[in-house]
Amino acid sequence: QVQLVESGGGLVQAGGSLRLSCAASGRSVIDYSMGWFLQAPGKSRDFAGSISWGGDSTYYVADVKGRFAISRDNAKNTVYLQMNSLKPEDTAVYYCAAAPYGSPWPSTGSFDYWGQGTQVTVSS
Repeated sequence: QVQLVESGGGLVQAGGSLRLSCAASGRSVIDYSMGWFLQAPGKSRDFAGSISWGGDSTYYVADVKGRFAISRDNAKNTVYLQMNSLKPEDTAVYYCAAAPYGSPWPSTGSFDYWGQGTQVTVSS
């Protein structure tokens, strides 16, 4: 099974950018579609977007579409979340997750493996 570790979170001003990384070990990210989720204080974990197994398709929810971009580097076994034009309401813990090859995509119900999360704080 795959293990996931997020990094790259931090404090940024509104309008700024951050790039989160999700490093995988144990299995290749090629075997999974990868997703990013966020959980704001006191709220449920929300889906932000995902990238397909082959990496040729991405999907984003409306709130982040046009501002966030997911990519993957199979050689580094890493998936990225580029976040631009950040807003204070983007403040959350961000998690990456993996869904096994063949799972429905971009369904949010198949993510079996999760990282520990990284905090992103956007100041106004």
